[in-house]
Amino acid sequence: MKQRIAAILGCAMGVWASAVGAADLDGLLKRSAYNDIVISPDGSHYAVTVAQEDRTGLAIMRRSDKQIVSAFKLLKDEHVGELMWASNTRLLMTTQRKLGKLDQPRETGELLALDLGKSRPEPLIGYRSGDASVGRAGRSDELAALSVQRLPGNTRNVLVTVSPYSRRETWSRVDRMDVENARRVIVARAPIRDARFYTDNAGVVRMVTGSAEDNVGKLYHRPNDTAEWTLIHDAAQTQRREFPIGFAADNRTAYLQVEMPEGPDAIVAYDTQTGQRRELMRDAVSDPTRFITAHGASLMPVGVEFGNGAPRTAFFDEKGPDALMQRRLERSFPGMAVRVSSVSDDGALSLILVSSDREPGSYFLFDNAAKQAQFVLARREWIDPAAMAPMRTIAFKARDGMQLHGLLTRPTNATAAGPLVVLPHGGPFGIADQWGFAQEVQLLAQAGYSVLQLNYRGSGQHGWAYLQAGARGWGLAMQDDLTDATRWAIAEKIADPGRICIYGASYGAYAALMGAAKEPALYRCAAGYVGVYDLPMMVKEDSKRSVRLGNWADDWVGKPSELAAVSPNLLADRIKVPVFLAAGGEDEVAPIKHSERMEKALRAAGVPVETLYYPTEGHGFYTQEHQKAFYTRLLAFLDRHIGRTGAVAAKPD
Repeated sequence: MKQRIAAILGCAMGVWASAVGAADLDGLLKRSAYNDIVISPDGSHYAVTVAQEDRTGLAIMRRSDKQIVSAFKLLKDEHVGELMWASNTRLLMTTQRKLGKLDQPRETGELLALDLGKSRPEPLIGYRSGDASVGRAGRSDELAALSVQRLPGNTRNVLVTVSPYSRRETWSRVDRMDVENARRVIVARAPIRDARFYTDNAGVVRMVTGSAEDNVGKLYHRPNDTAEWTLIHDAAQTQRREFPIGFAADNRTAYLQVEMPEGPDAIVAYDTQTGQRRELMRDAVSDPTRFITAHGASLMPVGVEFGNGAPRTAFFDEKGPDALMQRRLERSFPGMAVRVSSVSDDGALSLILVSSDREPGSYFLFDNAAKQAQFVLARREWIDPAAMAPMRTIAFKARDGMQLHGLLTRPTNATAAGPLVVLPHGGPFGIADQWGFAQEVQLLAQAGYSVLQLNYRGSGQHGWAYLQAGARGWGLAMQDDLTDATRWAIAEKIADPGRICIYGASYGAYAALMGAAKEPALYRCAAGYVGVYDLPMMVKEDSKRSVRLGNWADDWVGKPSELAAVSPNLLADRIKVPVFLAAGGEDEVAPIKHSERMEKALRAAGVPVETLYYPTEGHGFYTQEHQKAFYTRLLAFLDRHIGRTGAVAAKPD
């Protein structure tokens, strides 16, 4: 079946012999055969997305015999965003553009439709919707589709959030659209820019969040689709944000995720008539990471997933049918994350995704009447979970007493202190490393390295105070957290103090080079992948792009006059260990000039530096040939400085 889909989509995967001793580069770098699967409303078909080297392919598969009835692939650098069945025979999808492996996908504004039996999608909204060669002639659109949502019990119409393509105009609205002829009727306008809309269980747009150029969040409510918006929460007054989740069955009570002064976010029930708020649940360590909706076509939230370590689920009604089903599934797949990804409209059939720190993910079809699960597809069937390394949570106190959280992965045969790679995540703010399968971590563990991933202050998932503690902490408190984590690993006999390297991508690359500058005796080497190293330049260019970005930089990175002291390219003379830099010439997030300036400064300071630049790559290398070259070079670099002699079987080109 996998071969059939690949052949239809024209997706050929390259195969190489592994160049690094214990690390299976071939298997770990090979893309997932499938990404997302969504079951049709009547349960008769699956929509399956397939990641190709520079785009996404999509196939519609008949459930009964797994035959492909429709297939197509998007243009270069285009990927499927939201995927949703409008009816049993018509599939809708938004599209995104992604220029590098680590790039955040950018919505292109297109909404496409694909019918069963067809191999050519029809643009409904977007810049190509008036092109006769690809869709209906005579319909032109200056609007971009940002999101799409089904209407309960309605297979002819959907709700779409749209906004003008103009960068200067960021007001958005919600239209009700006929999925057959793309005619639209306005149902809600935003009272604020950069808005996100939320509906009740009847599909009425009732809440909206957004922010102006000051980046301060506001929450509005209205009782029906003809009433005016009322401001019900302003973060400028409370210094915390509130986000809608959905509505209870009575459509009067709204569920909110609320940031708290200390600790993780809470789930709060908000009475839209009285304005009264009541806390429903709150985890001791983790923010809510995912919301669980009722089975079937309902939009109603029924539970929450928390994510410090293996996911933990909690329900508003632990004796309700959704909670009982989830517990049954969790008992069937012990030690795994079990998530219901889509459900037929009658609730009879559920697609579930089962994954873990060692299992990339497999889809099963659960028959709710028979209480049986049947295997459907594996994302990466060539991965042997038994050969992967386990990931565990860690916690310790930083030098100022703040409790920090992170993850540790050790080689399967590790019994004593050994070589360690400190791997700070990118972002940095609001991003968090989470328990689950991570191919880069597994690659390093297979090569013999323990991997330490710290959710330093400023990271997400642990509440507003944890996030806010990182503000203007580049090279300062956030960097000290990584230093403290490294010393914790030494004290715990996990790391050999003479065999530690710090490596990261994007902000993680900044932290790697800053760590080498700030703690020249702690690390034996440093590696940066598509990194930012010149903070004054970064802030100056962001401020030119928009007032909003300039305000964000002031609030979270720091004033330009403060940044020279924490810019690695200006501190190269403090770095005393070898450095490896990799970057892409088309990177718009961390332009290659950051790496070039870092390299120039290192060479001027007499620091040994290796580089790998690809002019055609973006924020993270896309092509598997380039990915393999990068990891071959990275593993060889690590081996020379903290690894085992002879681990690399072939020299890099």
